[in-house]
Amino acid sequence: MDRRLGRILISRDEIAARVSDLGRAIGRDYQGRSPLLVGVLKGAIVFTSDLLRAIPQTGAMDFMAVSSYGVGTRSSGVVRLTADLSISIEGRDVIIVEDVIDSGRTISYLRRNLATRHPRSLALCVLLDKVSRREVDVDVDYVGFVIPDEFVVGYGLDYDGWHRNLPDLAVLEPVPPTS
Repeated sequence: MDRRLGRILISRDEIAARVSDLGRAIGRDYQGRSPLLVGVLKGAIVFTSDLLRAIPQTGAMDFMAVSSYGVGTRSSGVVRLTADLSISIEGRDVIIVEDVIDSGRTISYLRRNLATRHPRSLALCVLLDKVSRREVDVDVDYVGFVIPDEFVVGYGLDYDGWHRNLPDLAVLEPVPPTS
């Protein structure tokens, strides 16, 4: 089944305002410290970059890649680490930055993995939280938006590599086959 861009779920202005709010909240919580943002590639790259700029104090970022999607719009349920960090997080204040949490399996795996590396603290910031899809309990410290169970693209999120460049978050809708 093909997919097409549907309605805008969250506008670029709403995203910018919420990222600014999250940056200020992180700045307050990490006052006097320099958090390390660990962005989850590829979907969180835009969010991670914007969030780092929104945090008032000096911080740093690194990236890792974890995959739980095959081809399509649903998680496969199998989590794989496909690219690791380039720096040590031991003794550092780490904030995992994720684009979407749905079932919770991927972020739960990632949080367990990073905890074994002995960070000073480990928090989670997510742009989009699909609470209705949760299968694994996940404590989220910073939430951008709670959204319904719809597949969204834009602002770094994609469908088979497409639509990451859109400045808004749009719903990707199925196109029924023609007879």
